[in-house]
Amino acid sequence: QVQLVESGGGLVQAGGSLRLSCAASGSIVSINDMGWYRQPPGKQRELVAAITRAGSTNYADSAKGRFTIFRDNVKNTVYLQMNSLKPEHKAVYSCAAQIRRSNYELARDWGQGTQVTGYS
Repeated sequence: QVQLVESGGGLVQAGGSLRLSCAASGSIVSINDMGWYRQPPGKQRELVAAITRAGSTNYADSAKGRFTIFRDNVKNTVYLQMNSLKPEHKAVYSCAAQIRRSNYELARDWGQGTQVTGYS
């Protein structure tokens, strides 16, 4: 069994920063691509940023220059540093990872999501 657990969401002030973390645990042989998605209220989920095991990154246009994705392959953890946040960044942020459980099993897993809310 594999689990992805996000943390780091919460209340943020306009212009502020947050760092989200997503740790994978369980029966893991290796992790390929990892990514962050968000689902704003009333909208569909969309990709924010993705990163390969080797560290190549891909960002949504709205995230370029503002968000940074990085990972720690030893800790099986992916991070999303979010700076200069705006009200439109309010959403549930979820991580996803392509996880190899064995030589024969490769599957995509999702975390439960963490809420980024409020702009005081």
